[in-house]
Amino acid sequence: MRHDGAVPLDPAPRTAPATVAPGPRAILTVTGADRPGVTARLFAALAEGADGVPRVEVVDVEQVVVHGQLVLGVVLGSAPVEGPAGGHTEEAAFLAGLGRLAAGVAAATGVRVDVESAPDRGAGATRAGRPHHVILLGRPVPPGAVAGAATAIAGLGGNIDAIRRLSDYPVTSFELTVSGAEATALRTALGAVAARTGADIAVEQVGLARRSKRLIVLDVDSTLVRGEVIDELAARAGRAAEVARITAAAMNGELDFAESLRARVGTLAGLPVEVLDEVREHLELTPGARTLIRTLQRLGFRCGIVSGGFTQVTDPLAASLGLDFAAANTLEVADGRLTGGLVGEIVDRAGKARALVRFAAEHGIPLEQTVAVGDGANDLDMLNAAGLGIAFNAKPVVREQAHTALNQPYLDAVLQVLGFTRDEVMDAL
Repeated sequence: MRHDGAVPLDPAPRTAPATVAPGPRAILTVTGADRPGVTARLFAALAEGADGVPRVEVVDVEQVVVHGQLVLGVVLGSAPVEGPAGGHTEEAAFLAGLGRLAAGVAAATGVRVDVESAPDRGAGATRAGRPHHVILLGRPVPPGAVAGAATAIAGLGGNIDAIRRLSDYPVTSFELTVSGAEATALRTALGAVAARTGADIAVEQVGLARRSKRLIVLDVDSTLVRGEVIDELAARAGRAAEVARITAAAMNGELDFAESLRARVGTLAGLPVEVLDEVREHLELTPGARTLIRTLQRLGFRCGIVSGGFTQVTDPLAASLGLDFAAANTLEVADGRLTGGLVGEIVDRAGKARALVRFAAEHGIPLEQTVAVGDGANDLDMLNAAGLGIAFNAKPVVREQAHTALNQPYLDAVLQVLGFTRDEVMDAL
């Protein structure tokens, strides 16, 4: 169709519809063994509008199947009566008509259908504050953790609006959608529950930001791989005990990382460079590391590592995993042996955070869309700079300051913190 000249967007004035007071509402709750056709039969009956059954409008629907048992909730409102008089069916007649319909559906399908009045929940009924996802993880999740979390949420004036299972392997995890609780108070209360019950509990705000993450940075030693590379090198130099003490103090935040790194590297002087190859060949990835990386890569994430270790080990590791970037320290080598020194910029606590910022900028990704995972005090600046910082089997000082903490032995549990279900992970592999 061709138009010549300006055409008003709404050429015909509209008459405002007559205001009709809201009518009665009811909730139908369907429970029983799940089978094909239950939902179809219920809604077909509602659509047919048999004699004595009032006309209805569908207000809300929720359905879940738990181990073959169906729970379906349908909120129905009375549709305005046709004709000049308008208005609605009286509540008693409305509920009675739905009761007859429910009995017919139950007889036809073998499920139970209960009908009760559902008061109108207007906008004022919405709970204050942004809702949050609370993720419980464990092997298994103990009932005490669920009870403790529910009690803590209620104590803050919050409400659990929904629960779903995210995974049953390698860890069991559940996601609770919680409204009406303030974020800081919620994290504090649930952190105490986690410490008391041994479960991991993470808290994230509901919204698009959770699923908009596009870049992940992983620490290497005791995060991506088991153990500490420098401890392996020190063992070959006969200085294992000395270096282990320095490493532990540094990771707990008791020593400046750059100072401790130079002290530890100094003990490696004289080691033949071939030792680096031996250590690299014996690296053992943390369980779930490959699953985490492959899944995120297939979802379009940029993945990389930032380490206080050494490029002679981390660069080949990054290449073997197909990572997008890597940053680490470089050991000085002369005449085929380690000198006990370093070359270039030291990647310490501040250096790790700078590397995250640099990699995000290079790929055009805002920091709020990044994830960082680490275990030591030298990871804290990086964890706090990221949109989501996850302390993985971390020292207490790190767990207390990171956005969330995981104490499971499987690195792919990070996927559940990001909100991915086990089925979604399997589809991505």
